[in-house]
Amino acid sequence: MKNTRSRNQRRAVHVVALTSAAALLVAGCSSAGATGSGTEGAGKPAKETAKSGGPSSIAIDTKTSGKITVIADGGALTSVDVSAPGPGKVGGTLSEDKSVWTSTTPLAPGATYTISARGTGGDGAPLSKSTSYTTPAAAKTFVGTYNADKGSTVGVALPVSITFNKPIHDKAAVERKLKVTSSPAIEGAWSWLKDRDGKDRIDYRPKEYWKPGTSVTLRMDLAGVDAGGGVYGTQQRVVNFRIGDAVTSTVDVVKKTMTVSRNGKVLRTLKVSTGKETFETWNGTMVVLSKVPSIRMNSATVGIFGPEAYDLGDVKWDVQLTPSGTYAHAAPWNEGKFGRVNASHGCIGMSTSDAKWFYDQVRFGDPVTVVNSKDTVAVNNGYGAWNVDWETWKKGSALS
Repeated sequence: MKNTRSRNQRRAVHVVALTSAAALLVAGCSSAGATGSGTEGAGKPAKETAKSGGPSSIAIDTKTSGKITVIADGGALTSVDVSAPGPGKVGGTLSEDKSVWTSTTPLAPGATYTISARGTGGDGAPLSKSTSYTTPAAAKTFVGTYNADKGSTVGVALPVSITFNKPIHDKAAVERKLKVTSSPAIEGAWSWLKDRDGKDRIDYRPKEYWKPGTSVTLRMDLAGVDAGGGVYGTQQRVVNFRIGDAVTSTVDVVKKTMTVSRNGKVLRTLKVSTGKETFETWNGTMVVLSKVPSIRMNSATVGIFGPEAYDLGDVKWDVQLTPSGTYAHAAPWNEGKFGRVNASHGCIGMSTSDAKWFYDQVRFGDPVTVVNSKDTVAVNNGYGAWNVDWETWKKGSALS
């Protein structure tokens, strides 16, 4: 509750008494440039220092933005633990005389932190204090949507991808707070791009495909990060996932075949029909985005009208390769053309039985590479990162 004994103490919060004459103070500073809890005396630091045998105090100090400060007044700190809203702890530094601890981890706006501190008074008596502090909400925040689910198993070609709901003006500040680690370790890099809907997006890919069995961890320490223009991050995330078998597929539009391999061993070579003239299937490497057993395919959704228009219901065993509408699927209406004629509007068609078999082999993140076609798939048309050479990819980092 608010202490109203004096004008200078209006922002102090009364807490439990200490048995030592030295007081342990915990000061929380406002995040995102806003004031701390309460509205009186905004911008005026306030501390309530205990007299001998009196109570300790917790003060909300709005003079410095974005920090938590723990003070052992007349004593020394032995430990400070500040839990974050997400996984992990808030880091901090201790002054040379061990009387002041200051947080170094940015604080998320509108988040509650639990603070526990221990120390010793000048007379050697133990000090302890626990409290919670809720940062003011920021007027503008951003979040990133990431593509790998926690605990999932994905394909060897999946980049770690994060798409943001607000423009990221300070890309370097955001990128510094993103980290991907793996076991075994690999060489990898972040690169910024615009998603197809114009949103800012950053992808992380290894130099080569992930090795099967690799454990990957994405860390997003975006809480309190200013993306520019006063838009603050709120997320603390740790996402662990695993890389599955190396299921790779190569489509040759000249031979009209798709060769599917698992961990380097060819499983089958299927007869296919790819895009006909002026509707050629994208060249380059695409990555499996999703699978559905049945879908309606309407050409109007991909901008095809007139004599080439189509509206096909109940298309079976659909493996999506690009958000622009490229699928590998069953195409029984082209029976007799597989392995002989390219007759689709850009998709990879095959018999119903072959399509079902392919559907069962692949998972999210598996690569499908098309050769001998035209117009390489764009980097942002799904996960086209593999169509950029490594040196060019690294230059897309804001920290390069």
